[in-house]
Amino acid sequence: MQPDPIREARLRQDRSQEQAEKGFYHSFELPDGTLIEGVNPLPRLRERYARFPIPADLRGKRVLDIGAWDGWFTFEAERHGAAVTAIDCVEVEHFVELHRRMSSRADYRILEVYELPQAGLGTFDIVFFLGVLYHLRHPLLALEMVCSLATEVAIVESFVTDGDTWQEHTGDIPTMEFYEGYELANQFDNWSGPSVGCLLAMCRAAGFARVELLRTEPYNALVACYRKWEPPPAEVSAEAPQLFSVADSANLGVNFSTHKEQYVQCWFGSPRAAISRQELKLEVDGLGAAAHYCGPVADGTWVANFPLPRGLSPGWRPARLRFADSGFSQALRIAVDLPPIVSEIVCVAAQDAITWKTGEVAVTDAGHLVCWVTGLPENCDRNNVRVLLGDKRLAIHWIGRPEGAPGTQINAVVPGGFAKGEHLLRIECGGVGSEPRRVLVT
Repeated sequence: MQPDPIREARLRQDRSQEQAEKGFYHSFELPDGTLIEGVNPLPRLRERYARFPIPADLRGKRVLDIGAWDGWFTFEAERHGAAVTAIDCVEVEHFVELHRRMSSRADYRILEVYELPQAGLGTFDIVFFLGVLYHLRHPLLALEMVCSLATEVAIVESFVTDGDTWQEHTGDIPTMEFYEGYELANQFDNWSGPSVGCLLAMCRAAGFARVELLRTEPYNALVACYRKWEPPPAEVSAEAPQLFSVADSANLGVNFSTHKEQYVQCWFGSPRAAISRQELKLEVDGLGAAAHYCGPVADGTWVANFPLPRGLSPGWRPARLRFADSGFSQALRIAVDLPPIVSEIVCVAAQDAITWKTGEVAVTDAGHLVCWVTGLPENCDRNNVRVLLGDKRLAIHWIGRPEGAPGTQINAVVPGGFAKGEHLLRIECGGVGSEPRRVLVT
């Protein structure tokens, strides 16, 4: 059998013998002057930390170090003033020893990456995710979890397959190697090897607003993943987009769940002749999201889709949009993790939208019914409100609260061919229904 150069190159990443000889993976200089030489020398560790786009003074910042191992980055961030939480999947004896010898106050937890969303740790200004990604069976899921925990930036470092050649194929489709056994570094828990392009694409897909490649080595890449957009230009050179609507792209409602894969659809106006998705910068409650799609709808009207930013808190959250060279639009609100709370629904009136005759609707190709309703919650929308005429659910064309109106207005469409005669109209939301009201279909 001919030698496989790729397999041989992956196996050469094995540093287990050096690790066994030195004992420590990180090197340390202790407060008493003691030097501990690990696999990673101090100059390299310091050079890596110096590349992190984080403040020198970390007082008042919370830092999460995922996969801390011996703990050099934990203790370094703490030395710069941060309140640090360090996690690893097993208790590392060297970390515990150094924690004591350095009089560290870092919070040390034994957790799997996948346990983090339920661990109750809160959010962190900065997350270190160094040398962990390729050890995980579900790398994109893990990056999504990292994104939801970070509020400013996550520093991601990973093994890559093409750290010295990635610039030769920047336009190619990103690739990832999968290691079923011991192919990478002769270690059974190394599962994948992304290309540099794949690592960057995965960080973007995980939900970070912007991703910056900080450094590459032959088999290593360091990436800064930001939750927020860079500040708008001090002197804008373009008119901000006019934001018409913000809704769930699937059901056109205003309610979103952080426990689902949901996308924000923005309808906006701009006189620009052409707009690329890369120009758009959506912000929800201060957290950025990059557009997946942007296209024209009509003259001066555009639609764009964005992922719902991860890590949003429950409540009404402001969403606004800008171009790279403009300020932000006005803000519109979306409801995040807010269940519709309803005690009583009353259908006050039902009218034909054309003739305004009460209690009836005329149907030819279609009919248009206006319902006036009290008792619906503030976060009622086209998806969580049901308008039932007889046994048919009507499509809601618009729902809202006109200024000065006593309740909610619902505009619903009665399809053509609907049976003539009297039918019972009911409005439902949040498990509560109104008393039936008779409507004559003519």
